[in-house]
Amino acid sequence: MSSLPAFRRLPRAVREQQMLDAAVRAFSRRGFHAASMDEIAEDAGISKPMVYAYLGTKEELFIACLHREGTRMVEAIAGAAAPDLPADERLWRGLRAFFGFVGAHRDGWVVLYRQARGEQPFAGELAVMRSRMVEVVAGMLDHALRAQGREVRETDLEVIAYALVGASESLADWLADHPEADPAKTATRMMNIAWLGADQLLRGETWHPATE
Repeated sequence: MSSLPAFRRLPRAVREQQMLDAAVRAFSRRGFHAASMDEIAEDAGISKPMVYAYLGTKEELFIACLHREGTRMVEAIAGAAAPDLPADERLWRGLRAFFGFVGAHRDGWVVLYRQARGEQPFAGELAVMRSRMVEVVAGMLDHALRAQGREVRETDLEVIAYALVGASESLADWLADHPEADPAKTATRMMNIAWLGADQLLRGETWHPATE
């Protein structure tokens, strides 16, 4: 364990990030129930009472991990593209930022979308973050389309955004399990899968079943 006096001399924000880093690693490896505050404290190089003093109970610590990783992910996507770019370029840059986040923060992704998904109240926290990501994607598409003089119904934008987010999440799970995979190439694969259909839908072209 590192020196506690040395730890206390660090800025508070740095101390909290160090504890959250250790917690994300532990929760990713072992899940919420199996991970212990003792191992989190040991990994962070501090005492267990100090973890409680800074970040609260294990449940509060897990939620803090969710908020940090979710905020990082949404901010990476939202800040990836300039608003004056065409819709396909904005989506591509957003996908590249998303898969880049997953590639760089695989433990954070596992905590967000595997460990939290089936646990209450964490599943509710995850649902809120997912809704934020859908809003970001829908807003990116809407802004880019309006800049081109095109308008799409809000419901259509929302449906396309949900579909893109859901498909991207599934591919991100694959990426998290394949550290040898290139996040940028994974984003390109997702773009090729998603955009060919999304572009037609955004142009108003739809498929209908043949009448019998």
